Amino acid sequence: MVQNPISIQTKPESNGYLTEHICPNCSHKGLSIFYEVRNVPVHSCLMMSTKEEALDFPCGDVVLAFCDHCGFITNVEFDPKWSAYAPNYEDQQSFSPTFNKFALDLANKLIEKYDLHNKHIVEIGCSKGDFLLLLCELGNNTGVGIDPSVVPGRVKSEAADRVTFIQDYYGEKHARYVGDFICCRHTLEHIQPTAEFISTVRKSIGDSAQRVLPHYARRERTSRHKVNFFLEIPDNTRVLQNLAFEDIYYEHCSYFSPGTLARLFRACNFEVSDLYLDYGDQYLLIEAQPVDAPSDKVHPLEETVAQVAEDVRHFASNIQSKLDNWRRNLEQWKAENQRVVVWGSGSKCVAFLTTLDTIDKIEYVVDINPHRHGKFIPGVGKEIMPPEFLKEYRPDKVIVMNAIYCDEIGQMLKKMGVETELIPL
Repeated sequence: MVQNPISIQTKPESNGYLTEHICPNCSHKGLSIFYEVRNVPVHSCLMMSTKEEALDFPCGDVVLAFCDHCGFITNVEFDPKWSAYAPNYEDQQSFSPTFNKFALDLANKLIEKYDLHNKHIVEIGCSKGDFLLLLCELGNNTGVGIDPSVVPGRVKSEAADRVTFIQDYYGEKHARYVGDFICCRHTLEHIQPTAEFISTVRKSIGDSAQRVLPHYARRERTSRHKVNFFLEIPDNTRVLQNLAFEDIYYEHCSYFSPGTLARLFRACNFEVSDLYLDYGDQYLLIEAQPVDAPSDKVHPLEETVAQVAEDVRHFASNIQSKLDNWRRNLEQWKAENQRVVVWGSGSKCVAFLTTLDTIDKIEYVVDINPHRHGKFIPGVGKEIMPPEFLKEYRPDKVIVMNAIYCDEIGQMLKKMGVETELIPL
């Protein structure tokens, strides 16, 4: 795969202003381009069986544009025809103790806060079902999970007989799946018509009165109450301020700051009850309830559109120097014959290697997820190795794609007797 040079334009030059584009978040006409990466794989987590298949993987362009009306950022070159999520889409994170602790703490918090005991839970974009099963285990709940990449039975759980998985994309045809609590984690960033998606969820809830639950739920609702909606996505403020180019890739066509997300929810007749950051401030989490008319309740975490614009200018002005610095480091280590390994074979790895166009500077990629071992990374062609491989390879440097895992990785390397330098991205 040949990587074209990155082009960066700051707003509002006329050649970077797209008057014909309509913001899918607020319907405002006119977006400003500020970052481009050409010829990147259209999927990062579809596992390829051979190197040839991985290298021949389809590519597309990332062209990020900013809406100065609502603060939303989207890839204007995104083509939904590549949204081919399937069972071989491998994004499961539950092999990490660090991630599992976060998921467990989050599940317990939501169960306590919303009294999720003997209730019915729906998860939109449930991936392999880990979190939904956890909620049903801890609260003795029933559940429905909807995701095209779900593999029923893959995650073992005592709650498995109380959960139904639907291998499909969420849409209006699933409106009857509401229950008492709806959650949606790391899905909205993969959807470009964001307002349409949130509106579909809101319409499915209706007035939430006297709703008859599906046959696998335990009871019928007999009193009027509001369904709680919880959603989790990456926080784009961190991406812009920290120049986190590794978090920009083709599947992520939609990028939200706290204010942008809250404004969308209010426009779709939700009232935001809580808005916060977690997981090393990488994740943006929102809790909301349906209301009959747009709410004017603004959360303290929300920033203004002008503040998002300033973050965009910061990113556009400084990203090239960060990319150049990484290229120099990788080239120097290669010239010195140092053994450099990437830890983490997911989307961050794909973005890191393809954005820098330095695939040849990294020999091996390792990952803790056993379902990735022996597979090849789309557009990159590197075979994914298990951590135990490092006992033989003895790397000089390990570039960690997510700094939050450094302690966990360091402990694993120590147990394996591998001494190396950990470099967080």
